[in-house]
Amino acid sequence: MRVFVTGASGFVGRHLVPHLRARGHEIVATDLELDASDAAAVAEFVARTGPDAIVHLAGVSSVAAARQDPALAFRVNYLGAHALLEATARHAPRARVLLVGTGDAYGSAAPGALPFSEAAPLRPGSHYSRTKAAADLLGASYCERGLDVLRVRPFNHTGAGQSDAFVASSFARQLVEIERGTRGDTIEVGNLDSVRDFLDVSDVVEAYALLCEPRAPAGAYNVASGRGVSAGALLQCLCALARLSPRIRVDAARFRPTDQSIGDASRLRAATGWAPKLPLETTLERLLAHWRAELSAR
Repeated sequence: MRVFVTGASGFVGRHLVPHLRARGHEIVATDLELDASDAAAVAEFVARTGPDAIVHLAGVSSVAAARQDPALAFRVNYLGAHALLEATARHAPRARVLLVGTGDAYGSAAPGALPFSEAAPLRPGSHYSRTKAAADLLGASYCERGLDVLRVRPFNHTGAGQSDAFVASSFARQLVEIERGTRGDTIEVGNLDSVRDFLDVSDVVEAYALLCEPRAPAGAYNVASGRGVSAGALLQCLCALARLSPRIRVDAARFRPTDQSIGDASRLRAATGWAPKLPLETTLERLLAHWRAELSAR
């Protein structure tokens, strides 16, 4: 297939593009050179390239960044999705669209709650998740009009190349800085009791590749492990791998109330046979290795 990937230079895009190429697909990739919310530019690009499938990754992906600039998050995350869906409906109506949203659109659950299924109501609690939930609902409306739209809701994922704006990468970078002696012996954290569902980015891009294939019907799909890990357990594992015992300081700016977000990916597994393969420890080893290489090169 010819697959159009937006946001191809972002964290997930840099893993997805070579993965799709390895599966034999022709890739048409864009990033900042194409303004996702410029409806005319997006329409011209889709009309000219004629994709068979589209993976829409372009977006403001950080909760903090969306909070700092809500207008930008709305323009990129919602208006960008609208521009792409409208362009596809007009110029590539047979193309499959993976509208990549977030499991954060479900909001948070109380500790011990069951994992979210796709039937759970969307209850977004941040600027970021509201824009993504709005785009998800927009995708559903285009699906009702006959467009082949899959609303993909990935839960937390990490790996080499992820920004330290995200919890696992933040912990890993701080530990490597301690290793290198460029930081004291203290690591700054938020709420270590909150529970999240973590995946390796390689498992996530495999899910996206499988969903590009026609056997999975249109609709909503969680991409999740189904297992919860507290931020404290995540940090403990990273510390053990790095053989460090840092001091812990809670940063009020990072702290949020204790909550839980775990996904149920049964629908994805039934449609494609997908299941996560990499254990969390391997993912965290790779994350530490990435930051060692990254900081050594500076």
